[in-house]
Amino acid sequence: MCHSYCTFCFRWAQFVQDHDLLIASREVATLHDYLQSHLEISDLLVTGGDPMVMKASRLKRYLLPLTESKFDHVQTIRIGTKSLTFWPYRFVTDLDADDVLRLLAKLVQRGKHVAIMAHFEHGRELEGPVIREAVRRILETGAVIRTQAPVLRHINDDPEIWASMWREQVRMGMVPYYMFIERDTGAKRYFELPLVRAWQIYRDAIQRVSGLARTARGPSMSALPGKVEILGVTEVRGESVFALRFIQARNPEWAQRLFFAKFDPAATWLDQLQPAFGEERFFFENGN
Repeated sequence: MCHSYCTFCFRWAQFVQDHDLLIASREVATLHDYLQSHLEISDLLVTGGDPMVMKASRLKRYLLPLTESKFDHVQTIRIGTKSLTFWPYRFVTDLDADDVLRLLAKLVQRGKHVAIMAHFEHGRELEGPVIREAVRRILETGAVIRTQAPVLRHINDDPEIWASMWREQVRMGMVPYYMFIERDTGAKRYFELPLVRAWQIYRDAIQRVSGLARTARGPSMSALPGKVEILGVTEVRGESVFALRFIQARNPEWAQRLFFAKFDPAATWLDQLQPAFGEERFFFENGN
């Protein structure tokens, strides 16, 4: 499950006790059999909930076999977690903290790129000696920590919050990775921002940091057709438009493809946007 219940989290289905909606699996063999039958897979994302609620012994059952030669095609292992905020002791004083770190180190030693995808919504979550020690210990294993978070009204809807957070993450050895648009689930009305405001926050924050923190991409919507980045607001042929592109997409040919939507100051999600320049629908709605 998870260390916490964030009411803005899109994975609400993991917490409502409806087993038909759960994505969790206890079948270790299912994962390994699938990877062995799909040699085109190079990246594995371990997510949930939060995989770091698992004991090291269970986590090892999933990940340690990936060091065998039959899994050489799996080059990157990402672990999505909020544990560095809610329970950094997982990597410091828990009874099996050292076992977790040894597992990460072994994966790195066997040639895997291991990335801890850490969620930090505010710079206050970086304060204190325990979080700093947890980060130091993880980095000593050879794993990389990449940081990501949604932009949230009432929480971090201020460019200076993001800029100072990214600067501190770089100082601590972490890599700013993503600013997300809060998904259209959960307590949406309380946390959501207009897309144009999210873009302004991202733009103003990026302007305040050095190149080492400009690794953060965004603002990005993980929508049904793919991961869509808001590049900005501009004017084309006398029409105000959003410039957008796919970072990733269900159709790989859409990746990095630029497209335009009519500027809408109230829109908060992709499905609220209309195609620009008189088009009836976006290209991805045609299945092209």
